[in-house]
Amino acid sequence: MTPIDPPLPIRYDDAGLIPAIVQDVHTRQVLMMAWMNAESLRRTLACGETIFWSRSRQEFWHKGATSGHTQKVCAIHLDCDGDTLLVEVEPAGPACHTGAISCFFRPIPPNR
Repeated sequence: MTPIDPPLPIRYDDAGLIPAIVQDVHTRQVLMMAWMNAESLRRTLACGETIFWSRSRQEFWHKGATSGHTQKVCAIHLDCDGDTLLVEVEPAGPACHTGAISCFFRPIPPNR
C-alpha cells in the first residue's frame, strides 16, 4: 500500500479567493459555483452552512439568508492541486437565483 501524500495547503488566487463547487450530497448534482476567501471558509466551517464572498458586492453572503434556501454543509474537500473546493451540502431549496435546482441548466450544444 502506498502512503497518501499529506494534503496540500489551500491555494487562494491573487485576490485571496478560491472557487467552491457546491454539490448535493444525496443526488451528487452540481448545484452552483461561488467564491470563498479564508474568512468565508472559516465562517462556513463555524456555522455549518455555506457563506461565500461576493466579488461584485465585496461582501460576505450567507446562501439562503433572504430566500430561505440555505445549504447545510456535510463535507468540504480540497482538490489535488489545493486550488478548488468541493462543498457537499443538503440544500433547503433551489440553489439558483432563478429558482432552478442547479445554476447549470443551460446546455451549450456541440459544434457540428
